[in-house]
Amino acid sequence: MKRGILASVLASTMFGAIYYIVTLMHPLTAQQIFSWRMTLTGPLVTVLVVAVGDWPKVRDAIRDIGHRPGVLIVHIFNAANNAAQMWVFMWAPLHGKAMEASLGYFLMPLMMVLFGRMLYRESMSRWQIAATAMAAIGVLHEVWRVGTVSWLVMFIAIGFPLLFVSRRQFRTTGQGGAWIELNLIFLLAVTMLIRSDFTREIMSPRLAGWIITLGLISATSMLIYYAASRWLPFSLFGLLGYLEPVLLVFVALILGETLGRDEWLTYIPIWIAVSLLVIEGARNLHRSRTAP
Repeated sequence: MKRGILASVLASTMFGAIYYIVTLMHPLTAQQIFSWRMTLTGPLVTVLVVAVGDWPKVRDAIRDIGHRPGVLIVHIFNAANNAAQMWVFMWAPLHGKAMEASLGYFLMPLMMVLFGRMLYRESMSRWQIAATAMAAIGVLHEVWRVGTVSWLVMFIAIGFPLLFVSRRQFRTTGQGGAWIELNLIFLLAVTMLIRSDFTREIMSPRLAGWIITLGLISATSMLIYYAASRWLPFSLFGLLGYLEPVLLVFVALILGETLGRDEWLTYIPIWIAVSLLVIEGARNLHRSRTAP
């Protein structure tokens, strides 16, 4: 449990860094940044998987496709869903939608908690129930304030929960399944890169440096994130996901986007929810250290 919490926090911090880095890569478009990110991330993840000794899990996942050919369709669906989510992640901060996208990321963990309760009957502690209630208040206020939910918010909020549910339902979770899906995205990214004029980008020392940095952070954060999804219960994994959108809000503010007075009632309850999870994590950590 402890290592899962630490992994989730570290991965969220890295995702926040990526959110800001993409704005430093002008004049590249979201499509170009996505192509470079995934072209570099695929091989780097393979190197890291081999380095940590998880390559047998990849072989098992490939053998599983031989035993269950229909699983390949699941991998393709998951890869397409994941690729679309990653593209939106690149697109939002470049088009002044960072704050709006953060609402989708706030709503996403709440949807995961609901999926966990409905599909897996996972129990929740009192701290987690309180955190969920506070988060729900913030999200419902935002829906009431705006009057509708944009396609961007719903796309993010529902897309990722469907990804993790699909992996669990068809037993494709773990490093092996993630590696297959990531390399399907890698093939797509390479194709997009070849069809574009990418020589201009690698000839610029500034852009080349940011491209390499983005690839390294992306590969590491993905491995840590997938590890956290395996080590934590579905509901707790979803609740810890609230840290990432909090960081994304800070990035949005750094980029010049602002919060109106009526928006504070959306974010304050959600920040309280995150604080409750931090308190619970600290209590659990203290108990594990003092237990005989």
